[in-house]
Amino acid sequence: MAFEPSGRLVKALGEAQGEAAAADWLGRVPALAQEAVAARELTVERVQAPGGRSSMVVLVRRPDGAQGALKLAPSAAHPERERAALAHWNGWGAVQLAEDPAAEDGALLLERLHCEVSLRSLPEAKALLEAAGVVRKLWVEPAADHPFETAEARTARQTAAMREAPAELAPLVDAALAARDELVASGSELLLLHGNFRQGKVLGGDRAPWLAVGPDPLVGERAYDLARLVRDRIDDQIATAAGSPATRRRVNRLADSLDVDRARLHGWTLFRAVESGVRAMAAGRKQDGEMLLEFASWL
Repeated sequence: MAFEPSGRLVKALGEAQGEAAAADWLGRVPALAQEAVAARELTVERVQAPGGRSSMVVLVRRPDGAQGALKLAPSAAHPERERAALAHWNGWGAVQLAEDPAAEDGALLLERLHCEVSLRSLPEAKALLEAAGVVRKLWVEPAADHPFETAEARTARQTAAMREAPAELAPLVDAALAARDELVASGSELLLLHGNFRQGKVLGGDRAPWLAVGPDPLVGERAYDLARLVRDRIDDQIATAAGSPATRRRVNRLADSLDVDRARLHGWTLFRAVESGVRAMAAGRKQDGEMLLEFASWL
C-alpha cells in the first residue's frame, strides 16, 4: 500500500509550516504510516481522498474487523493535544478515540465516520442549528492536569504577526488587537474548546448523527470557539452583499442560541477574522485574505 500525501496536503502544509519543514515530515509519512499500521495490526483499505489540509487519514480495519481511521499529523499540529481532548470527551459530541489514550507515536486511531458527509452538505439554517447542538457538548471542564494552552496564550502569539501587516490594514488590525486585549482582560471562562470549530469539522456518524473532528484544542471561553463558526460559508456571505447588518444579525443569532454574550462573540469574531486574513495574505492566498478582511470590516 502506497501512503502518498495528497497534493492538497502538500500545498497546505507548505503554506502553514514552510516548504522545508513540510517536506521533511511529508517525506517521512510513508514510513510513519507503515509503522503505525503494523504496531496496531491494522488492515489498510485506502488513503482518504482528497483528504485534509493538516493531516493524512488512512481508512483501516482493526484486528477485530471493525472499521477505523488512522490519522497522521506533523508534530507542529500537536497530535498529543488532540488525543488528550478526544480522550476527555470520550465520544461526547466528538469522534471516539479507538485506542489507548497513552499511545505516543503521534498517530491517532479513530472510529470511522462518514468522511464524505459534513454539515456543509445541509442547508445553511439547518447546518447552523446542528452545529450549535454539537459544539455545546464539547464545552466541558478540562481535567486538572490538562496539557492545553489558553486562548490568551494562543492569541498573544498571533498578535506579533498581525502587527507586521501592511500599513493599509492598520485600522482593522488595531481594532482587532484592542478587542482581544479587552476580552482577555475581562474573561473568566476556562472550558475545553474545539479551537477550530466550523461546519466542515462536523461529520456524519453511525453512533450519533453528527460528531466533531479535527480539534485544535485549548481552554478558554465559549465565545472564542463560536467565533470561527460565525464566518462559515464566507464566500456565500460575501456574495449576498448584505454587508454589516446581516453579519451582525448572524453574530446575535448564534450568541443567543448558545447563551453567549453578544459583545464577546462580536469581539472574538473580529479578532479571529482579522488574524486569519492577515495570515492568508502573508501566505500568498490573496483571495482568501481579502474575503476575510472584508468580512471583518462588516463587524
